[in-house]
Amino acid sequence: MFRTVLRHCLAKLERPYSTATLPVPNTNPEILYTGIFINNEWHKSLSGKTFQTLDPATGQVIAEVQEGDKADIDIAVKAAAEAFKLGSPWRRIDASERGNLLYRLADLLVRDRIYLASLETLDNGKPYSAAYAFDIPAAVKTLRYYAGWADKNHGKTIPLDGDYFCYTRHEPVGVCGQIIPWNFPVLMAAWKLGPALATGNVVVLKPAEQTPLTALYIAHLIKEAGFPAGVVNVVPGYGKAGAALVEHNGVDKVAFTGSTEVGKLIQQGAGQSNLKRTTLELGGKSPNIIFSDADLDYAVEQAHFGLFFNMGQCCCAGSRTFVEDSIYDEFVERSAARAKNRTVGNPFDLSVEQGPQVDGEQLTKILNLIDSGKKQGAKLVAGGSRHGDRGYFIQPTVFADVKDGMTIAKEEIFGPVQQILRFKKLDELIERANNTEYGLAAAVFTKDVDKALHLVQGIRAGTVWVNCYNVLGSQAPFGGFKMSGNGREMGEYGLEAYTEVKSVIVKVPQKNS
Repeated sequence: MFRTVLRHCLAKLERPYSTATLPVPNTNPEILYTGIFINNEWHKSLSGKTFQTLDPATGQVIAEVQEGDKADIDIAVKAAAEAFKLGSPWRRIDASERGNLLYRLADLLVRDRIYLASLETLDNGKPYSAAYAFDIPAAVKTLRYYAGWADKNHGKTIPLDGDYFCYTRHEPVGVCGQIIPWNFPVLMAAWKLGPALATGNVVVLKPAEQTPLTALYIAHLIKEAGFPAGVVNVVPGYGKAGAALVEHNGVDKVAFTGSTEVGKLIQQGAGQSNLKRTTLELGGKSPNIIFSDADLDYAVEQAHFGLFFNMGQCCCAGSRTFVEDSIYDEFVERSAARAKNRTVGNPFDLSVEQGPQVDGEQLTKILNLIDSGKKQGAKLVAGGSRHGDRGYFIQPTVFADVKDGMTIAKEEIFGPVQQILRFKKLDELIERANNTEYGLAAAVFTKDVDKALHLVQGIRAGTVWVNCYNVLGSQAPFGGFKMSGNGREMGEYGLEAYTEVKSVIVKVPQKNS
């Protein structure tokens, strides 16, 4: 059943490759790039410091990576600013050629997809089957989508009163600081780079310290694709490197995907420097509502996929599963059985559905939240403990009899822990669904279109799925309400954050009569 649903969902996510014919992964990919990438060249950190990136399946060190900090960020921002100067190769390039460069970059990801997927699995812990069949193809689709926008993001002519010709120009914002998370490193790099480069901006990208390796390899591909020096710079490091990027007066815009806690700090830092614009894609505690008229087998599997995909490390995970009273007990029984049958283990094994969490910190956080669920009276019906004694694996866990006020129903767990709540009346759902500080996503499973649309308009979330979950595409905007952030990524809306609108008003001479 998992393979069938995965194939269906990946198809909806614009998957160009078949999971039925996955190529053999490279279980020991060579680590080619561990430096700081500035001006299309590799550098060591000015401090001489490095940090370790670990294999979450074993806890063993993969490589020592150069640790960038404020001094390295300063150099990267300066390089980006030089590349953005009027008259530079990047500013003189045709808009259509910007698109061609993005097409070339996408083609290079396709060429190296086995290596990239293998490297992602090694550094992040996600199953190779998902990295190859979803992450890399979705990144390719994103880059190609924005490549097509490069010469189409144009302004308008405006019929201004009087003898004037008025038109608008869509111009790039400038130097963009981009901070990407560890849960989808390749895909989030594409989400950030695609719209920024299509609109003519320059970038300093800071990957998560847990998963820097694929971003550094993509930096190599950016140079190979032919992007001019300084257009994209990649500085690995810890939070102080990210803070230096956010607070830098030479940065015009910051894009961040990660926790709400860090997002607040980023918005504060951006406001205290040069009031740079920010887009934030943050946490979630998404309601997934199952009515009694839904196809039960399908709803159980979709709810399972909506929570457990990527080890539960999805900001839009359906982590509050509301189930109608008349089918609640059966839904719980089937969900528990499905979780117990979920295969956990070596992420390079093509039969494995769930790999490790990204690091020990996440492992400890998730186990503590599971303990809180037990202590507060939720009924543990599957899992609830660490899986094995090596690496950062957690048993697929399901709680029943969860109440709205419990910690596990309020806090973002970001792990393989499903919480199933009971409801009896339609009238209570909107208030309960919205009873959270987050507003990233939601879903409704029902055959009654009136019920579905009633909830769609009432739930405060950036994406609402009806009879599906985790269906994403490069054409559709993604982002949240409330503490889930601001701004939108993807689709045409994703261009707005990287575009300045300039009005040009020209006096039109009038011939004397």
